[in-house]
Amino acid sequence: MEVRNCNKCGKIFNYVTGPSICQGCRKNLEEVFTVVRKYVRRNPQSTIPEIAEECDTDIKQIRQWIREERLSFTSDSDVGIECEQCGVSIKTGRYCEACKKAVTENLDRAYEKAPPKPEMNKFRDQKKDTKMRFLNKNDV
Repeated sequence: MEVRNCNKCGKIFNYVTGPSICQGCRKNLEEVFTVVRKYVRRNPQSTIPEIAEECDTDIKQIRQWIREERLSFTSDSDVGIECEQCGVSIKTGRYCEACKKAVTENLDRAYEKAPPKPEMNKFRDQKKDTKMRFLNKNDV
């Protein structure tokens, strides 16, 4: 395990994975997330700055929750973030549907172009003498 300082409060903690924040700050952040989620459900037409002001949180944190697909907005909502690839407005996640499809197709093509794995049976067939050998008991 690695020891780090919490990015929020500066406290030293054992870092395992994820953001560099201690368990106390992580718990507080989850409580804030619960408040934000409830507010968004009650006020689906509110903007990100309104949500941040009403829930006493940071705009950057709200955008992070949207990127992580923890927060999403209805299709009739004006709230949107930019696709990281092409910049079109999306409601949640990192990429729009078109960019997701393009990435998937590129990965599929790369997988198809990958060289085939060698078969072990072909290697065995190439051996001329495949008999099992034993030591002569008299030689031992």
